[in-house]
Amino acid sequence: MSFPRARLLGVALCAGPALAQQATPPEAPTLRAVTVTAQPGVAQSAFDTPASVDVVEGGVLRSGQWGVNLSEGLARVPGLVVQNRQNFAQDLQISSRGFGARSTFGVRGIRLYADGIPAASPDGQGQVSHFDLASAQRVEVLRGPFSVLYGNASGGVISIVTADGGPDTEMEASAAIGSNDTRRASTQASGQTGRLRWRVSGTRLDTDGWRGHSAARRDNLNAKLRWQASDDTELTLVLNELSLPRALDPLGLRRAEWEADPRQASPDALRFDTRKTVDQLQVGALLAHRLDADHRLQLTVYGGQRDTLQFQSIPPSVQAAPSQPGGVIDLTRAYRGLDLRWIRQGRSAAGPFTLTGGLAVEGTRDHRRGWENFVGDQLGVQGGLRRDEINRAWSVAPYVQGQWVLGERWSALAGLRQTWVRLESEDRYIRPGNADDSGRVRYAALTPAAGLVFHATEGLNLYAAWGRGFETPTLNELAYRADGSAGLNDRLEPALSRQWELGLKAGREADWSLSAALFQARTRDELVVLANAGGRASFQNAPGTRRRGVELAGHARWASWSGLVSATWLDATYTQDFLTCGAPPCRAPTLPVAAGSRMPGIPRTSLYGELAWAQRPWGLHTAVELRRVGEVPVDDRNTDAAPAYTVLGWRAGLEQVRGPWRLQQFVRIDNLADRRFVGSVIVNEGNRRFFEPAPGRQWMLGLQASYRF
Repeated sequence: MSFPRARLLGVALCAGPALAQQATPPEAPTLRAVTVTAQPGVAQSAFDTPASVDVVEGGVLRSGQWGVNLSEGLARVPGLVVQNRQNFAQDLQISSRGFGARSTFGVRGIRLYADGIPAASPDGQGQVSHFDLASAQRVEVLRGPFSVLYGNASGGVISIVTADGGPDTEMEASAAIGSNDTRRASTQASGQTGRLRWRVSGTRLDTDGWRGHSAARRDNLNAKLRWQASDDTELTLVLNELSLPRALDPLGLRRAEWEADPRQASPDALRFDTRKTVDQLQVGALLAHRLDADHRLQLTVYGGQRDTLQFQSIPPSVQAAPSQPGGVIDLTRAYRGLDLRWIRQGRSAAGPFTLTGGLAVEGTRDHRRGWENFVGDQLGVQGGLRRDEINRAWSVAPYVQGQWVLGERWSALAGLRQTWVRLESEDRYIRPGNADDSGRVRYAALTPAAGLVFHATEGLNLYAAWGRGFETPTLNELAYRADGSAGLNDRLEPALSRQWELGLKAGREADWSLSAALFQARTRDELVVLANAGGRASFQNAPGTRRRGVELAGHARWASWSGLVSATWLDATYTQDFLTCGAPPCRAPTLPVAAGSRMPGIPRTSLYGELAWAQRPWGLHTAVELRRVGEVPVDDRNTDAAPAYTVLGWRAGLEQVRGPWRLQQFVRIDNLADRRFVGSVIVNEGNRRFFEPAPGRQWMLGLQASYRF
């Protein structure tokens, strides 16, 4: 049986979510309807991509969920670990095949995009708190070798796409209440006026938090306008705003504290009233223009600002040293960027092809200040200035990529990206005992990737992929030297990785699907924590690591039932001995980390299973969910670990359609058996406050109403 040739699609956004348009000659038959934009410049059927890429639809993200955190819907993606830290003062803890697991705050090692706009800075640090799930059409998740085409710190890619408005005008309101006095209210409007499609969404979340001292309020606003100026030109405007006026931080717990009372906040959190405030606003414009039948230009420009004020629990005695940066972080970040892309489509004797070439430029300017977190005997208030500096990060990256159909049964995808990264710091706080910490570093890397697909039958693809990636230190990781001397830690080298993957994808439309991937990534100069105490964290390069594993995922539908399973086995270890620091002060590392030690923050096994039943004529649906996460080491020396856990969840909902009205009611219970477990860990925490407990049994009730004009 001959296999139909893949239809290649063009994209309109930068390195991420895209406007898909027909790109091949009309005689090329289509494959599957689900398209992804997991490679810069190319969108195609997920089934035919030589990579591990999953699409989680917006309905899945919101069905019987709070609809506020990626951790709710992405547990079903193999190879991806998204942990809700039960702490809105810190972002989610996300790792992709073990990349990003070392992060103690924010997201590292993974490239993030919201409607084509990078949510990670040029140095590789990012946030997802502004991702708006209420208006999301889908979230795309890419893992493996082709992630490297996104440049610095791209151990994986997560991209959220806002749904377009129209063709009908629709108003929607949704509300939910639940445990810990948690309340969520959302509203959105969408429609089409002539050539303009529009959608505006707003969400407010209030919670007292499951743990002590973890209350928070978060407001999100998201807007998307898409204007079809002509048959050849389309302009998309996006706006996103986040307000986190107050998020209390309970901090991590030591093992004895967790075992005694997992709901408690750390005593230091109460003493210093640890908390965080964030305000962020960003805008972007995305222009797609067809020059002729074979050529297209695309331009994305964006800019924004993020203001953060965070109170930490550093004792006043520790801040006595002149070089200590204080216990309050005051950061104003301005960021901007552009991506200019040319796309050429054509057809060779073997089949259609797409060639893409482009240039991506990103930049940030941070005004970072540090203040004492005390005035006299009063703790948890902003005191005297202790740090004042301007940090800048720039990256410039030309890239090229090609996709080819090679006859009836073969297709190929290959790309190359050259990335230059410049990081610099201008110290404005120079005092006796606190020398000038100014400095600059430059990094560069060439990251190739290539993949080949064998279309065995119409329902079975086999593929192989290879790539080489890199990850630079972030500005935070460069900030301090372990020996306390002045200047950036310019001895840090970027981590360089080589990855390969073998996989298969099988399925029959919506009836069933099966995917499997065998992968390995070897990294030289892995970035790891050297010392972390008194508000100063220093880093070093570990000589070598290896991540290898297997991912399996499958789903099936029969009658009114459906089932889904996702499983990952991941062995992430240090391959060579090295030394690390013990208790402070640490002028030189003396404690051995043995080859074969597990990398911290990474579970060896994870499993998600779901059994669902739906009776469409009645508008009734219900499902049982199972999640299992294996033991998680907390530090490089594997001196302790968060135990493995298994939890069950249940959700149900009703739906009624009455003319233009659609009404939905839903209920959810998490951790049905009221298990006690640690949901996430703070890797290499200097005070051994590694453990962030997860809630016991939790409930939620919600309703939604929409009206279509």
